[in-house]
Formats: sequence, structure tokens, C-alpha cells
Amino acid sequence: MDWALFFTIVFVVIAVGFDFTNGFHDAANAIGPAVGNKALEPGAALAVSAIFNLIGAIIGWLLGSGVAQTIQSVTEPPTGYSGLALVTAAVLGAIAWNLVTWRFGIPSSSTHGLIGAVVGASLVAGTVVMWSTVWEKVVIPMVTSPILGLVGAFLLMRLFVAIFSNRNPQKTGKGFRHAEKFSAAALSLGHGMQDAQKTMGVIVLVLVSMGYMADGEPMPFWVVLLAASAISAGTAFGGKRIIKTLGGKISDPNPARGFAAESVSSAVLYTTALGFEAPVSTTQVITGGVIGAGLEKRKSNVRWRVGINILYAWVLTLPAAAIAAAIMMVLINLIFGLG
Repeated sequence: MDWALFFTIVFVVIAVGFDFTNGFHDAANAIGPAVGNKALEPGAALAVSAIFNLIGAIIGWLLGSGVAQTIQSVTEPPTGYSGLALVTAAVLGAIAWNLVTWRFGIPSSSTHGLIGAVVGASLVAGTVVMWSTVWEKVVIPMVTSPILGLVGAFLLMRLFVAIFSNRNPQKTGKGFRHAEKFSAAALSLGHGMQDAQKTMGVIVLVLVSMGYMADGEPMPFWVVLLAASAISAGTAFGGKRIIKTLGGKISDPNPARGFAAESVSSAVLYTTALGFEAPVSTTQVITGGVIGAGLEKRKSNVRWRVGINILYAWVLTLPAAAIAAAIMMVLINLIFGLG
């Protein structure tokens, strides 16, 4: 029996499992505001999000797979089974963190969960971590992207208020509900462009480590299709707990605010994916957008306790996922005697 092929297939299944949890964990990012504002029914919203996640993942690959390449450049895993063990431990650690935060309805970042997990597993394995990549492509965008979402949504809401303040509120609200259908789809497209590439990146890492691909070889289309389908299926499954948080717990539902938050967040995702190849968190960007749009009305319109709890999750995600992956790495080493 070809054990190398067998264990590689097992890893691909685990990676697809992570992609699926990424989908149902992060589905609320794109559709939470739209559902909370009754622009879309939950079932229709999940269907729209699933379709555009699939399309976004394929578009991201066609435009260069920059985010996937950044994920691959976080570490230099060893070849053979040691490399397979490292990446497997990272993905299992990221899955563990996704499930914990999903269970409590906390919109944490699957992106940073996976990156933190790769770093944690690499440290235990004694491999090189490219700290410059982590700093430039992860930490700096992690801090700046939600701020851009917050400020951009705040300013866009100010513009909407200036334009529509004397219009009929019911007609204006109805118009923004229709517009929010498009902004939710646009945000789902950006989510697919960003998040599906993470799984593509780790699968390619293993294929290179196990000798099934040469380093620098173009990504096989079956990897793209598998990752895109998994995140789309996970999105269709949905994450109702997190939908409630983004749909109304942070700020009171309002179609104009939802449209502002989703539109600005989409722009941030497209820019970071295509312009900077930075794997930013859709969760963090849209949460910043929801807060910024809510702030335009008044400070008390934002439920700061919920926002602070989310901030705690953001801060904890990188180290918590790293610790989870480090534990997985230790266990794999002990079970398989990898040292």
C-alpha cells in the first residue's frame, strides 16, 4: 500500500473539513446584516452567500492566488512525513479554534486562526517561521483592515444621511433593502476570494512536502475546485449563532447601515486580496464596518460590551490557535514517533 498517498489523502480530507468549518463559521460575515435588516430571508441569504463564495474562490485563483501564496510563505516546512505532520497539526488546531468560537457565537477570524496554528506547529517542529511575512502580511493588515472598515462605513453613512435625510424614510429603507442584496453578494464574493485560498495554500504545502508537486508549480485546478466547493457547502450549512451577533447584537438593524458596512467591507477585501495579497479577516472587517455605520447615529447605538467581547476573541485568536496546533503537533510526534 502506498502509505504516503494514503496519508496525503487523509490530510486533504482534514483540510476540506477545515474549509467547511470556515464556511459555516464565517457565513454570517456576509449575510448577518442583510438577514438582520430583513433584506434577505436566512435560507435565501445562505444560498446567495454559498454561490458567491464559490465564484469568489475561483476568481481569486484566476487572478493569481496571491493569498494562497502568502499562506504558503509563512513557514518552510520540512519535506516528507515531517512536513505532512506539521501542516496537519496546524489545520487541526485551526479547526479546534473555529469550533470553540462557533459554539459561543463569537465572530472570530478563521484566517488568523489558521496562520496562528501554522506558526504554533512550526515552533514545536523547530522549522523556520517567516516572521517578516507574519508581520507585514498578517499583523499589520489585521490591525488596519477593521479600522478601514469602521472609518469607511462611518463616512459612507454620513454621506447617505446628507443625501437622504429629507427623503421618505419608508421608501429609502426599502431601496436600501434591495441594495443590500447586492452588497451581501459582493461581500460573499470577497470572502470566497480571501478565505478559500487559505485551504488551497495548505494543501499545496503538503503536496510539495510529499513530492507530488514541485515548489513554484502552478496550483492544480482540482485543489481550487475542492476548496471552493467545501467553503461553499459550509456556507450553505450556515452559522446561525454568529448571524445573530452580526445581524443585531452589535448595533440596531438598519438597511442603510447594513449596506454601508457591507459595501465598504467588500472594497477592503478586494483591495487586500488583489493589491496586497494579504489574508485579512472578513470577520474583523465587517464587524468594524457594522460598528462604524452604527457610530454615525450615536455612540450609544453600538453595544460596546458585545464589541469588546469580539475584540477579546480577535486578540486571543493567533495565540490560542497557535497553542492548539502546538498541542496537536506534540501529540502527532508522540503517536508517530517523529521526534
